[in-house]
Amino acid sequence: MAIEAIVTDKAPAALGPYSAATIAPATRAIHVSGQLPIDPATGEFAGEDIQAQTRQSLTNIKNILEAAGASMADVAEVTVLLDDIADFAAMNEVYGEFFTAPYPSRAAFEVAALPKAAKVEIKAVAYL
Repeated sequence: MAIEAIVTDKAPAALGPYSAATIAPATRAIHVSGQLPIDPATGEFAGEDIQAQTRQSLTNIKNILEAAGASMADVAEVTVLLDDIADFAAMNEVYGEFFTAPYPSRAAFEVAALPKAAKVEIKAVAYL
């Protein structure tokens, strides 16, 4: 069985040759591509601060997972990319609104730059 792409109008379209998410049938793993803080209704960033951008990135992930028949409770691993690690605490506050125990494993990194000059990009892996 082939890998299946997940498509929804409740998350922004891919900015390049990739899928917003894919499901690997053998493992029932959902790999959600890194989500920028783009509001799919406007095509623009949801806000300028790290809290608004984190909330939109995670909302995009939530909407993609729902389109795949999953939820944030199914997330096993998250990777957070920040353009400034000093934003970690503020990002973490918003992040805590989207997950409950048992929390997914997570890595967070400061990077030199993100697409479209975003402050944050978040990717996730969930299992059905």
